[in-house]
Amino acid sequence: MDSDNRLNLILAITLSLAIILGWHFFYEKPRLIKMSNAQKEKIEYNKRSSTNQYLLHESALKIKDKVDIIDYSTRVKIMTNKLHGSISLKGLRFDDLILVGYKQDVLENSPDVELLSPSETATAYFAEVGWYCAKNADSDFPNSDTLWQTDKSILQANDTTTFTWTNKHNVQFIVSVSIDDNYMFTINQSIVNNSKQQLAVQFHGLIHRNLAENENSANIFQGPIASIDSYLNEVTYNKLKEKKHIDYNLNVVHWLGISDKYWLTSFIPDVKYRYSTSFMYGKAGFEKYQVSFLSPKEVVNSDGGSLSVVHHLFLGAKEVKLLDYYAEKYNIKLFDRAIDFGWFYILTKPLFYTLSFFYKYCGNFGVSILIVTILIKIMMFSFSNRSYSSMKKMRDLQPRIQRLQELYGDDKIKLHQEIMALYKKEKVSLAGSFLQSLIQLPIFFSLYKVLHVTIEMRHAPFLSWIKDLSALDPTCIFNLFGLLPFHVPGFLNIGALPVLTSATMILQQKINPAPTADPAQAQVLKFMPLILLIVFNNFPAGLLIYWTWNNILSIVQQFIINKINNK
Repeated sequence: MDSDNRLNLILAITLSLAIILGWHFFYEKPRLIKMSNAQKEKIEYNKRSSTNQYLLHESALKIKDKVDIIDYSTRVKIMTNKLHGSISLKGLRFDDLILVGYKQDVLENSPDVELLSPSETATAYFAEVGWYCAKNADSDFPNSDTLWQTDKSILQANDTTTFTWTNKHNVQFIVSVSIDDNYMFTINQSIVNNSKQQLAVQFHGLIHRNLAENENSANIFQGPIASIDSYLNEVTYNKLKEKKHIDYNLNVVHWLGISDKYWLTSFIPDVKYRYSTSFMYGKAGFEKYQVSFLSPKEVVNSDGGSLSVVHHLFLGAKEVKLLDYYAEKYNIKLFDRAIDFGWFYILTKPLFYTLSFFYKYCGNFGVSILIVTILIKIMMFSFSNRSYSSMKKMRDLQPRIQRLQELYGDDKIKLHQEIMALYKKEKVSLAGSFLQSLIQLPIFFSLYKVLHVTIEMRHAPFLSWIKDLSALDPTCIFNLFGLLPFHVPGFLNIGALPVLTSATMILQQKINPAPTADPAQAQVLKFMPLILLIVFNNFPAGLLIYWTWNNILSIVQQFIINKINNK
């Protein structure tokens, strides 16, 4: 080997070793250290979270009446236009909250919705914040039995109440709570270390809920939910019950909480940390579900060192515009997805805002549905005109198709080819009516979602007997809409709106019969409105209003198209 080749070989070997050593030193070693630290954080988090699992696995408490608990405990009242309730000074828990103006049902004098309830009640549902000392378990940090001091007895909108507690080492814990005009609490959580030793501190928060039984729904998500690293994590009650414990370690947590159909309890943690979060399940008399988050440990110096974080806590109704407002104000990613808009999100939410726009002028969401249906019909008029024209041509061609069936009845392939050739010759579009129905389906499902999940539609009235557009028609034709004093079995409990929807479908068929030469198929289509009557009976009233009105507009549209085509 000559000297040049030998030199090149030495340089190649040296460069390769440098790359390998550099890779290990600058990338692999830091990665392993990071993994080790993450593993330590995970172990520490599991230890910390296990200290709160008493909430999940403690023996069943003696159930008490909520009124007695509130009356015989020291509390700070919450009094705003939208919220009534209190914060317990024992444990500093948000465990008593009523949503003013949202009724439990449509009956007269119905009580307001109760969102939160103390831990000793059967429907325990509460939120709390706290601290962990990462080094010394005997550091005397506040817990669920700590009795806090406060500077005010009432928390009002746009006001602040401060809670304080000082331990035996002269470490002071301060929590300042304020609330806006709606449902967002701001929690400033601070620690002042006046002791003679450093403290390694972690901030945490949790939401705990008891359920007598699962509240899963096939049509809507309910359960623990979190937006982590810009991804929505939804865990149903059944899934968490099966897994017991689900962790997300050291992530960017935008928000986390527990979601109901119309209500949300959610923390929005301070943005300066990456958090470890946990969903947990336990059972002790009741099924217990818990959502919690924990910050990384941070050192607080002795002799006056301090540390603070600012969290937000949403406790209230999932009003679409309000969630959008908070999402923009606090940069909360995917906050509007707390509402289960479904697969057609890109249609469902704009449809809601369109209905809301007309609601501002007419004051009724039922009327808004009628207006939006008219707009949809106008936008699709040209397309519908072509579709109806194609269907008319197909009906006109039925005698010729029957002759083809007589000629090629035994040769299905040849018959199909001849029919297609006839359609092509007469310029009949087979896709017209199919596409019209296909376009209507996303609108139908989007409206169903809007009616089913948005709280604005809950208890929204229309006409004299419809008190809730999101609920079933409460009337029954078999007892003359309640005039006859007897109970009707469930399968016969058919309301006026389903009957009206089916009747308009029958009328629509009479005016514009489907073009088919198959007698069996014609019979099926003929009885389809009666078959769908049972299906319609399970649809919310608002959806049937849309469908019925759409059928009526289609009938009017057909008269107009027939008049245009006959000129």
